[in-house]
This record gives sequence, structure tokens and C-alpha cells, in this order.
Amino acid sequence: MWIFALIGVVVGWAFGHLAGAILGGVLVYVVARLVTMFFFSGKLGQIRSQFLDSTFAVMGALCKADGQVTRDEIQVAEQLFTKLNLGDDQKASARKAFNRGKAPDFDLDAEVARFAQVARGQRALFQMFLQVQIEAIAADGQIDANEHRMLARVARGLGLSEAEIEQLEAMLGSGTGTRGDGLGSTAGQSQKDQLNQAYKVLGVDPSASDSEVKKAYRRQMSANHPDKLAGKGMPENMRKMAEEKTREIGAAYERICNARGIN
Repeated sequence: MWIFALIGVVVGWAFGHLAGAILGGVLVYVVARLVTMFFFSGKLGQIRSQFLDSTFAVMGALCKADGQVTRDEIQVAEQLFTKLNLGDDQKASARKAFNRGKAPDFDLDAEVARFAQVARGQRALFQMFLQVQIEAIAADGQIDANEHRMLARVARGLGLSEAEIEQLEAMLGSGTGTRGDGLGSTAGQSQKDQLNQAYKVLGVDPSASDSEVKKAYRRQMSANHPDKLAGKGMPENMRKMAEEKTREIGAAYERICNARGIN
């Protein structure tokens, strides 16, 4: 943007020396900034719209991956409508997208590619997208082999790794009590299993140093900050989910710190 201001300065100088240079630089800078903001705002709107539409379409396909869409999975989709504070028109669009995803001729790869193209390179958004899908298919208490294979297929389409799937799955079972939907229960897990799960949430190995753990925690918190995600195109409706995710990350870090005796 500053290059345009510089051009304005040069042109302004040619017509009015110092006064012209200052006026030309300011005018060109302001115009360039307004144009950039206009197109950026339009881009964010496009990302947000595609995010919601693709979320529910892919959810419909994933929920049917094991051969049938269970009542629990449909209930999770309905709960998500409420959780996202969707209006009546948005709910109708979400249901339409969900049913589109359940259709036999639904092209999963094309849908994922469409979202990936609109939200280019926004890895944190891709992870949020995948997190919603994991919550939906885990609604019946398990993720079977077919669902996991399709989940991995979606992740690959977004440029995410198997390790990132495991990290998001770990958040569902981290037992922090922030979700309030029963998906985060650690009943029957040993303290060792809970601790290993906490390491997965942060995306580090249990052998990582204290410094590496702290860096991973800060990196995760920064990348998943709700304001930062909103600025990249996350629908405002999903802010609550983003806040839950940061609480999961914070709780995992606290569990590791307690186990290591880190203040």
C-alpha cells in the first residue's frame, strides 16, 4: 500500500512540489486503503458464508459414512444450530446443506476443495472446520473406521495431517468440562492417559522440554484466538466454539504444568 502512496508523492511533487507531494501521497494512501478494506470485507463475507454452507454439507456426508445418520448425530446438528445462534433463514440453509451432503451423488472432495479455495491457507480455520465435523460424528460415542477414513480424506483436502486430526480428537476427550455436551468425559481414564491426551491437545510429545511445552501452548493460544480467527473469516456464530477450544488448550497446559510441577 505504501508503494501507491509513494507514487502519489512523486506525481504530487511534479504538479505542486512539497505541498503537492504531501497531498498526493495522503490522497492515494487513503483511496488505496479504502479499496483494500472494501475488497477484504467482501472476501471475509464470502469465507464466512462458504464456511457455514460447507460445514453442514460435509457434516451430512460424514454422519452417513457409517451407513446411516443416527438420531444422536441429527441431534448434534440441531444443537449446533442453537449453539451458533442461527436465525430461521440460516437454519433452513444449514438443513438444506446437511441434506445435500447426505445425498448419494454428493461430491465430498469438490465441496472440501471449494471451501479450501475460498479460505486459502487459513490453517486455523481449517482446524476449526474439522473440529466441528469431529464433534458431529463423535455424537454417538465413537468414530468408526469408515468415519475416520472420510475424516482423514477431508483433512487431506484441507492440507491437514493425521496428527492434527488426533489433536482435535484429543480435545473431545480432554475432560476439561467446558463443552457441556458429554463429549469431553474422561471417565475410566487413568491420570497417565489424561496427561497423554493433554500433550496431544498441545501437539507436543511427552518428552518435550518445559520450554517446548510453553512455546506450543503460546503458539496454540495465539493461532486459535477468537478475534484472530474472526479476522480471518470465521463466522461470528462460531466464536463460542473458538472460545471453548482456547479453554481446552488452557486446561491441557494446566494439567501438564501440574504434572511437571511448573508454576
